[in-house]
Amino acid sequence: LRDFGVVISDQTEAYSALDAGEVQAAVRVLQMHGHEVHPHRHLPRRGMAEQRQFLLDRATAPYVLFLDDDLILEPWVVELLVNTIQSENCGFVGSGIIGLSFRDDVRPHQQVLELWEGPVQPEVVKSGTPQWERYKLHNAANVYHVQQRLNITPDRPQKYRVAWIGGCVLYDTAKLRSVGGFSFWRDLPTDHCGEDVLAQLRVMAHYGGCGVLPSGVYHQELPTTIHDRSQDAPQLLPIGG
Repeated sequence: LRDFGVVISDQTEAYSALDAGEVQAAVRVLQMHGHEVHPHRHLPRRGMAEQRQFLLDRATAPYVLFLDDDLILEPWVVELLVNTIQSENCGFVGSGIIGLSFRDDVRPHQQVLELWEGPVQPEVVKSGTPQWERYKLHNAANVYHVQQRLNITPDRPQKYRVAWIGGCVLYDTAKLRSVGGFSFWRDLPTDHCGEDVLAQLRVMAHYGGCGVLPSGVYHQELPTTIHDRSQDAPQLLPIGG
């Protein structure tokens, strides 16, 4: 997939991460391949939901991929996500993240895979329900073990039911905006987490959403920058908006 642009939003307070050599090198490679890159210094920080809304406000394409900056993707990942969301006409499609340091840590009790039989449909998932437990599939290297065991490959993908997916999620831009996007940031304390979860739950309730295997997304397993996780968006605000 070659037709995409990139929007970067840097909220590093002590310095501009956009000036770092590794960031500049990545930007040059993208530009060499014909991609427009739009870097922004976005301060003051008002929390992750506001940061995501800032990015969404600058999206001009029919699909928008929210991609964390500590991930490594196989070359076929974005095309697989786009093909899946177009064929399903749902609200989002995500790729679960693999932590390869857990490659030898096999957890069968967390590897329950609920495949979608037929088209992806709207679904309401709430905390405390059996469907909520689907999140465990995305722990450690579980999706890697599942796709290896079932021999799921990019030319034979499988879509599956999720509670939510972190780090690499492609949305239908109009559908995300129709449920308010991340504008709920105004109703949250600045220090919060779970804003991506709440947005996905709202999109899924109206339009459906799914994960797709195989995943080709690997976590660099760097320390999180969100240390205070006591204020969890899906526990503070309703799914219905």
